[in-house]
Amino acid sequence: MRTPLYSEHLRLGARMTEFAGWDMPLSYAGILEEHRRTRQSCSVFDTCHMGQIECSGPEAAVDLERLLTQRVGDLPVGRCRYGYLLREDGGVLDDLTCYRLGPERFRLIVNAGTRTSDFEWVRSHVSSGTLVEDLSAGMGKLDVQGPSSHAVLAAALGMPVPLLGYFRFVEMDSPCGRMLISRTGYTGEWGYEVYVPSDRTPELWRRLLASGAAPAGLGARDTLRLEMGYPLYGHELGVDRSPVAAAHGAFVDPGKAFIGRPRVERDLREGCDQHLVGIALEGRRAARAGDEVLADGREVGRVTSGAYGPSVETAIALAYVNRGWDAVGTPLSVRGRGAVLAGRVVALPFWTRGTARAGSPPV
Repeated sequence: MRTPLYSEHLRLGARMTEFAGWDMPLSYAGILEEHRRTRQSCSVFDTCHMGQIECSGPEAAVDLERLLTQRVGDLPVGRCRYGYLLREDGGVLDDLTCYRLGPERFRLIVNAGTRTSDFEWVRSHVSSGTLVEDLSAGMGKLDVQGPSSHAVLAAALGMPVPLLGYFRFVEMDSPCGRMLISRTGYTGEWGYEVYVPSDRTPELWRRLLASGAAPAGLGARDTLRLEMGYPLYGHELGVDRSPVAAAHGAFVDPGKAFIGRPRVERDLREGCDQHLVGIALEGRRAARAGDEVLADGREVGRVTSGAYGPSVETAIALAYVNRGWDAVGTPLSVRGRGAVLAGRVVALPFWTRGTARAGSPPV
């Protein structure tokens, strides 16, 4: 599958790759340069492959309250919240962001690889009066990320952009049509998600590039989220674990009923056999998903994601390790591809100087 920007990526000489069935740009100028530019100024990412599912009707809030691990009934219009969609047994079907567009109208932003299964799961678990629509084909999404993203987006639109609070959004008319702009972000820096009709996405993309944003691909997107310690579905999250193992109970409200709650409650009460940790390695050589994590020469876990962290200037990894080996400061090593790499458990995030939660645009 191809996003509305496929020809734009080819025109810019992007190195393309397959991701969740989509032809996506891996990099343009290079992962390191795109990563650093996002930390220092502004990049724009094509995220049109992500799914957009809308739920509406008098019972929509009640239905989503039952489906999601976070509360949505008390979510004000104009705000969004991150949480999980779980199976009955507590396994993670997806991690997503829920937007409240109106008293009876919500939008779920889901991962590309789980869009179809998420849609079917939601549709089969809501009331008969709740309308569930997959808007993905008709909507585009661009992520404008970096300290100067506010100025760049305003220049691209030729109009003021509201100074949104963290995890807030606004719907507004623009030269590129009706759009929704939110400020959540996955890079750790100040930034926006911009939703526009699919056929207007190339126009907005070109406006952003002309206004100072530089294109960035999946490679930089991954190193940026890894430095923030954010889990990726299919790597750190999946149906074989509850979200407690990944986030120690964050983004879960055990005070309400939701599908999968008994497993979550048990894991919160008793702990999990393994927990997700951050590992800082000595040097630039990176670990890879599936590499063994060792303590005193024996396996105590497996790496789920690893890369060189350009901002922290060392190799970093996320890994599930056995209980008892997950405390900050614990020395661990990683074995993969014939080498053993020394490291230690560190607190997340790896990158602590991000601008995402700043009170005003940094630039």
